[in-house]
Amino acid sequence: MAAVYTSFTHRSHAHVILENFLQPYLFNGQRTDPGVDVVSFYADQTPAGDMTPAIAKQFNIPVFKSIEGALCLGGKKLVIDAVLSIGEHGNYPRTKLGQVMYPRKRFFDEIVAVMKRSNRFVPMFNDKHLSYRWDWAKEMMGTAKQHGIPMMAGSSVPLAQRRPNLELPAGADLQEAVSIHGGPLESYDFHGLELLQSMIESRKGGESGVSKVEFLDGNAVWRAARAGRWSRELAEAAMDAELGRDRPPLERIPDGRHHAMLLTYKDGLRATVLRIGKSSMRWNFACRLKGNTKIRATSFYVGPWRNRNLFKALSHAIQHHFIHGQAPYPAERTLMVTGILEATMRATAQQATPLATPHLEFGYKP
Repeated sequence: MAAVYTSFTHRSHAHVILENFLQPYLFNGQRTDPGVDVVSFYADQTPAGDMTPAIAKQFNIPVFKSIEGALCLGGKKLVIDAVLSIGEHGNYPRTKLGQVMYPRKRFFDEIVAVMKRSNRFVPMFNDKHLSYRWDWAKEMMGTAKQHGIPMMAGSSVPLAQRRPNLELPAGADLQEAVSIHGGPLESYDFHGLELLQSMIESRKGGESGVSKVEFLDGNAVWRAARAGRWSRELAEAAMDAELGRDRPPLERIPDGRHHAMLLTYKDGLRATVLRIGKSSMRWNFACRLKGNTKIRATSFYVGPWRNRNLFKALSHAIQHHFIHGQAPYPAERTLMVTGILEATMRATAQQATPLATPHLEFGYKP
């Protein structure tokens, strides 16, 4: 496989993913061989502290000046069997809404151009959301389907261990759901959305898509809870799963930062993604089924090495995809999350006003 990435600094996504491709790693307590050979690198940027030269020398991997070179190993035709595209970290500009303009679409286009010229289409993985632009994300998925490219994308968080164990039955009739994280706007909201979708996409009737989104910040979050617009009771249960009942009130969780994404699905399901406090390891979920007062809640445990553990699980899933040519979960999940996130960023400019999203009223097979 070829590794195409923005930059390779200590504990960047390139580091915590590729360390599990370059040598055996621990997965579920077992020493695991990746089953995949990394044969080329392409680095889009080389900031201070970039590890590319040292890692390339250690593992005897050539570094190419173009994506085409990395996929063709300096020749003219595609010679590798899979492509790992990591468009996270590095120094890139932001949109007016604050979205980092990572070059994931450019990476994708250059990768596919080589495949098309070679008339050979191999599995690829896109780290995190597909693009900061919905039209580009939709085009990427359309192109992958058109050419039969086995596509995988998304977050590491849904692969974490659930404490307590929670597995919703397929076809569960959900009434409302809450997902909670403790990180910055957009970059961590993405993970909160993927966690949410991974839990609710198998509900009764199947995924229906999202009809409208709304963004709330600061005190508006708690006013909406008091008005019954999202369930504080679910949020309390989700935070209990992480911190126990002997914790501060939600408003006083350390760092005191809060925002909310209120989602209304086409089938009537209500869901909320909350940012509560400051913690890079906060990934919590709770839901209620229709006709059942019992709340189901869990905390997604990252492991003893912080979020680095999650990338071992993600790497294991990517390797399965590369070897078998079949993603273990649908890239359409990430397409929908990309659209929800982009719409919510637009909604930040009109806080407390719902934004209609008819373009997101689509389903997919979980």
